Amino acid sequence: MEGVAADTVSGMDLSVVFLGTGGSVPTARRATACLLARIGGERLLFDCGEGAQRQMQRSIGLVQLDEIYLTHYHADHYLGLPGLLKTYDLQDRQRPLRIVGPRGLHNLFSVLARIFGKLTYAVELVELAEGDAVRHEGFEIRSFPVAHRMRAFGYALVEDERPGRFDPEAASRLGVRPGPAFSRLQAGESVSGSDGVVTPDQVMGSPRRGRKIVVSGDTGPCEMTRVAAHEAELLVHDASFADEEIERAAETGHATARQAAELASDAGVKLLTLVHISNRYDVRDVLAEAREVFPTAEAPRDFDVVDIPFPERGAPTLIENGARAVTPS
Repeated sequence: MEGVAADTVSGMDLSVVFLGTGGSVPTARRATACLLARIGGERLLFDCGEGAQRQMQRSIGLVQLDEIYLTHYHADHYLGLPGLLKTYDLQDRQRPLRIVGPRGLHNLFSVLARIFGKLTYAVELVELAEGDAVRHEGFEIRSFPVAHRMRAFGYALVEDERPGRFDPEAASRLGVRPGPAFSRLQAGESVSGSDGVVTPDQVMGSPRRGRKIVVSGDTGPCEMTRVAAHEAELLVHDASFADEEIERAAETGHATARQAAELASDAGVKLLTLVHISNRYDVRDVLAEAREVFPTAEAPRDFDVVDIPFPERGAPTLIENGARAVTPS
């Protein structure tokens, strides 16, 4: 499944909308697992918990998603699918929709189809193996196994490496005339200068790495997540339990907030966001435990947004209630 083709993106603005940040049981303030990544012109949903379409309607509007990635098949991570798919059908959606997940997706879909019935638009189901990637123009979504009670994946959205900065003064000193020749150099072509051929490496800086977002899904702390999250701009990690229930966390395949913070610190991530916190806790207390290890950790509420600029332009920023800042169309 390595290298599945995907649609072109028209730009590379990158942000994450937290549509469902709660634990297994929804509350009045927190819906179950649902996260929207907006990258360029694409809209990618990670998990689709109960009421996902309602969460969109309450904030950014009912987004025409390009792809849905399911981390695993516990009900609180997919119960929003039947309603969303049926609503798209009632809206006469024409665009195909890709749904991606671990092995077992076809079986799940055959069961859910009894609820939403026949759809008028195409749905492509893609079952990934560990380490498979879905290729897009400019980035890919990589799967990795996590430590839960059933087969479960985390996902890493990883941008391609970007060319280094172009130095127009260096090009001019080498006798390259501004205009098309500058563009060709930036595109990786050699051009003629005053004293012969000028190659891109003479006028381009070192390549710049792309951005990375990692979504753990439900998991205990595990090495694969740490590796996948190495130097990520954003890690969204399970923090179901407070440290006082670390044994319970291990038994159920979840993490404590402190464990998530320790992993984020080891991985060198820029921003850690904690989700799936059990409603038995005051979120502020759980967040305080994480901040003893990772002082800038956050516990987003539903409708918070994280904007992720290119690394040279600054750090990721949490915008409280940012999904409601613009009235949905």
